[in-house]
Amino acid sequence: MNAIVVYESVYGNTRAIAEAVADGLGDARALAVRDAGGAGAVADLIVAGGPTHMHGLSTASSRQMAVKAAHEDGKTNVEEGADQEPGLREWLHDLPHGDELHAAAFDTRLDKSPWLTGVAAHSIARRLRQRGYEVIGTESFLVEDSEGPLQDGEVERARAWGAKLASAVQDAATRSQRASAA
Repeated sequence: MNAIVVYESVYGNTRAIAEAVADGLGDARALAVRDAGGAGAVADLIVAGGPTHMHGLSTASSRQMAVKAAHEDGKTNVEEGADQEPGLREWLHDLPHGDELHAAAFDTRLDKSPWLTGVAAHSIARRLRQRGYEVIGTESFLVEDSEGPLQDGEVERARAWGAKLASAVQDAATRSQRASAA
């Protein structure tokens, strides 16, 4: 299986989750969205993730505001290129049609009610479906504060979720092979 994990990250929390998901998938690559380019065109499974900003998927202005606020607070834990284009929203818009290929979506967000924080994974999944992908999973990973860190156990949970996604894709391939052989 050729899998990629494409992520957008401002403070490094989403990158850490993406790397753990890729590890759980097995032989998968985690790519920052600015480095992903057309990688989605050759993947059997795309896992896309980003931080929840203002109740949903980040925008160019929300990323710029987050980076500016971090610098004004004297914080240096901002990911290189965090405020550059393309963001995940733009990358998903340009993603080739999936023709029923598999995809999954994740986000990082505060550990509060989704009604209060929003859930970027829902927006990501919707955009993947609009591009023709079969979304096999969505997940939120929790941070302690808006800039992090991740809550204890979230990296391990992301690795396990990646393994679960790999198993789901393998099971679907087995069912498809059986159906075509019948």
